[in-house]
Amino acid sequence: MLSLPATKTVLLRVTDAVLEVTLNRPERKNALSVEMVDELTRVFTALGHHSSVRAIVLRGAAHTFCAGADIKDMQAGRGQTDKPSQRDVERDNRRIGDMLLAVEGAACPVVAVVEGAVLGGGIGLVCASDTALALHDARFGMPETGLGLVPAQIAPFVVQRIGLTHARRLMLTGARVSASEAERLGFVHAVFPDLEQLEAGVAKVLADIRRCAPGANARTKRLLGAIADRHLAATLDLAAQVFAEVSVSDEADEGRAAFLEKRPPRWL
Repeated sequence: MLSLPATKTVLLRVTDAVLEVTLNRPERKNALSVEMVDELTRVFTALGHHSSVRAIVLRGAAHTFCAGADIKDMQAGRGQTDKPSQRDVERDNRRIGDMLLAVEGAACPVVAVVEGAVLGGGIGLVCASDTALALHDARFGMPETGLGLVPAQIAPFVVQRIGLTHARRLMLTGARVSASEAERLGFVHAVFPDLEQLEAGVAKVLADIRRCAPGANARTKRLLGAIADRHLAATLDLAAQVFAEVSVSDEADEGRAAFLEKRPPRWL
């Protein structure tokens, strides 16, 4: 019998052997809080190789997928005056990598359904999924460097998904791209003009998955994961170290302050 952890920021629903996981912080555009990261990690880890779930649909509430990491939540978590140590930042950042590893490591196929904002960690979730479908209004971007930060934990997943040259351009410019451009780059596999056709596309993907043997799918994912791994855990450790080094810098302080105060950073 499937047993899932209790969650506050994520809605869970099982229908016809499909688990729907909905990011549910619409007031923050489903930005990743510390609590949400931990809950997603626990949910995907709890699934393990449970044969009662044939597929997972990952989406965001209120027609927005995920606006990335919630800087206000992270700032509140350590207080307004406390300067975190580099080691603490490194540990906290690495938890995002654990979340993405749990999503990517699910034994059954993960289908990301994206609308609206798909930023930072939201892109990481898309890249950790097996199939991604988008509504035409979806907008993709990695704004971290514009905040004086580094897209650390998502970087290996993004490079694996779209290749190094496109990752360089998007990460080093903070450029936003449309759903059609995201499809061309390989972030998503199909784009739909309206919600009705998007949901029909999801239903078709789920029907295709059901035609595949669940044990064969699980073993295929394990094989593909082994091929793509290439010391991924070690890369995520390095990414957390780099993020921590940057995060405690004056530049990052200015980037966070500018974001919270809704003004341009001084380096502009």
